[in-house]
Amino acid sequence: MHLLNLGILAHVDAGKTSLTERLLHSAGVIDEIGSVDEGSTRTDTLALERQRGITIKSAVVSFPVDDVTVNLIDTPGHPDFIAEVERVLGVLDGVVLVVSAVEGVQPQTRVLMRTLQRLRIPTLLFVNKIDRRGARHDELLREISDRLRAAVVPMGTVEDIGTPAACFRPGLDPGAVAVLADHDDELLAAYVENTVSYDLLRTALAVQTRQALVHPVYFGSAITGAGVDALITGIKELLPAADGDPQGPLSGTVFKVERGPAGEKVAYARMFSGTLRTRDRITFGEAGEEGKVAAISVFDHGTDIGTDSVPAGRIGRLWGLGEIRIGDAIGTPRKAYEHFFAPPTLETVVVPGSDADRRALHLALTRLAEQDPLIGLRHDEVRQETAVSLYGEVQKEVVQATLADEFGVHVTFRETTPLCIERPVGTGTAAEFNKKDENPFLATVGLRIDPAPVGSGVRFALEVELGAMPYAFFKAVEDTVRETLGQGLHGWRVTDCVVTMTHSGYSPRQSHAHQGFDKSMSSTGADFRALTPLVLVEALRRAGSQVYEPMHRFRVEAPADALGALLPVLAAVRAVPQATETQGSLCVLEGVVPAAQVHGLERQLPGLTRGEGEWESAFDHYAPVARGTVPERARTDHNPLNRKEYLLNVTRRVG
Repeated sequence: MHLLNLGILAHVDAGKTSLTERLLHSAGVIDEIGSVDEGSTRTDTLALERQRGITIKSAVVSFPVDDVTVNLIDTPGHPDFIAEVERVLGVLDGVVLVVSAVEGVQPQTRVLMRTLQRLRIPTLLFVNKIDRRGARHDELLREISDRLRAAVVPMGTVEDIGTPAACFRPGLDPGAVAVLADHDDELLAAYVENTVSYDLLRTALAVQTRQALVHPVYFGSAITGAGVDALITGIKELLPAADGDPQGPLSGTVFKVERGPAGEKVAYARMFSGTLRTRDRITFGEAGEEGKVAAISVFDHGTDIGTDSVPAGRIGRLWGLGEIRIGDAIGTPRKAYEHFFAPPTLETVVVPGSDADRRALHLALTRLAEQDPLIGLRHDEVRQETAVSLYGEVQKEVVQATLADEFGVHVTFRETTPLCIERPVGTGTAAEFNKKDENPFLATVGLRIDPAPVGSGVRFALEVELGAMPYAFFKAVEDTVRETLGQGLHGWRVTDCVVTMTHSGYSPRQSHAHQGFDKSMSSTGADFRALTPLVLVEALRRAGSQVYEPMHRFRVEAPADALGALLPVLAAVRAVPQATETQGSLCVLEGVVPAAQVHGLERQLPGLTRGEGEWESAFDHYAPVARGTVPERARTDHNPLNRKEYLLNVTRRVG
């Protein structure tokens, strides 16, 4: 039996979850189609999803199509939950991208399609809601081709569009030959000689779809079922089956982690090679953690069933791996875990309610971050505060509701602020020597910090011999350097730099006569971990650092006569228009804007454009903070910027 791991992606409210229900019903997995409005769908299992009518967490459900078993993964459509989509992309064999026949190509549609094309994931398009008033066909096909910059092949025609009787008639569009011939010399020759056969055309379509060169387009309605049978046929015949050798070396990827009824950790993993069995002891993650698989279940006919093994190609739920995290590779890493979308650019402080248990809040936030690694947590032990990084306001509301509903912890939030970064301006050096001056630690550490190209991250280098002292001490310095750079001179994460160790030294292991090891006379890793922040921050102080704020690239489509009202508002929030294009009565404006202003602009846009404006934005780059006071971020470490305060805290702790 063939396997296919299929993702359903869309802009919010395009009908993605409704299509999932219809596919399950058509395959005979469910007897009655669930309703998003009534909260009765199979994949929206969270209470919050049912209440809001949106998908927040990805969900897996299986259904058969003849001899093909499809593992269907329903993903969120709202941009605030793009992290859920990101984790799923790496485990998919194919995708159905849903577009509304009424609203057409929307901002998130474009973001998703660009990513699918970049990753070369085979994609079918399903234009939903053809039974709704205002549904379009020819115009929408042109819009899909132009705005998504995709080679599309219509897979049939629509009758009675925009009415409840709308139906889809399958059949290859005559124009498909011209589209497919662009990538197939044999088909091009047959086209010129007028000898194109249906079999040749269909074969070329399947090959090019699997190579993500073209994208078949189906029209239909998830509510009435129109066009869904044709889509199921396309899923079976045009998308590639899951590959992988069940006898090969063990290799898989974890794309989701949740907690079971008893609080146990359950990992969702796609196996790419080998076969994973219960009671197998495996390695996972960058650190090479080890764990024993206690139980396995796989997805089949709409549910998950217990099994002894999960072979290559399948998705399994794994119990017993207490330290496993999202993105971890199981066994032999297939490839490094990639971030396909930008990280969060906003942060807010969680304010517990008057009756909230802080320990319960800490545990609840840790659990949420465990399920969503891009929700970064930042604990301030001095102020007893926790900050979370987010994509947007909707995600903040969902975090608040989840804490209340699932953990019984009621919280509010402070104002959302942008997450800035720092980059070194120049070169700075500093060193402290063992048993000299006021160095209270048995260690010598010298560091130089240099700027590095944008996007290069942090690199650690050595200008001292690796054998000059035990490797564990070098490792302690490197790990501490990376940790310390989480908070620069202004409290923001420091990046795009090279930190080079220029001096090293230690006190060898010593002991008194007839006695054991005396750490007061001998260097330990704690000495290097304690001294490194002082040296690094001093080097950074001498180099100087510049604070950069996140900037979003935006695209506004609005009536041309609304431009006069729109431009002053954009200027007031430091948005910089870079390109303007008029398309009939519409005007398309593109540019960059500080991330902190995006939410406010989204709220003002309907009023400025009579409800006709369309806003699309995504993180683009970091720009130097050019106006006003440089934003500062409260420190959560022992503050190596203040030597006296730092030593008081650290020596008390170390001692």
